Amino acid sequence: MPGIREIRLMPYSAEQMFDLVADVARYGEFLPWVVATRVRSDSETEMVADMLVGFNALREKFTSRVLKHRPDRIEVIYIDGPMRDLDNVWLFRPVEGGCEVEFHVDFTFRNAVFEKLAGQYFDRAFRKMVGAFEQRAAQLYGSNSSSATSAA
Repeated sequence: MPGIREIRLMPYSAEQMFDLVADVARYGEFLPWVVATRVRSDSETEMVADMLVGFNALREKFTSRVLKHRPDRIEVIYIDGPMRDLDNVWLFRPVEGGCEVEFHVDFTFRNAVFEKLAGQYFDRAFRKMVGAFEQRAAQLYGSNSSSATSAA
């Protein structure tokens, strides 16, 4: 199963980054290609949400279970959508001056040929989405993001 791993050092607390990632209802405000989100259920430890992703005329809905382990881990487990599998994990580790954010995503397309063709674009798309989280953090918590660096 193809996967992507990204580590970023951020000048924000692990709790702030956790809250940003856990706020699925607001993804449409800042994530590229996210047309809409709908939170079906939400508690302190678990959420089930739908995300409508679109590019030009193409629209796909993904449903996921989000397991929240405050303040250091968020796991996203794919329930339904156009792929065979799409799971990701966010890890938040406090470091001096902020936190380290680690993002893993593993995905499998239903069609192996499409997986080979689209895999290269998924890498770029997910990196762009991680960058959008960085920009959102700067908007919410201050523009101290000049110290944010990639460790991938």
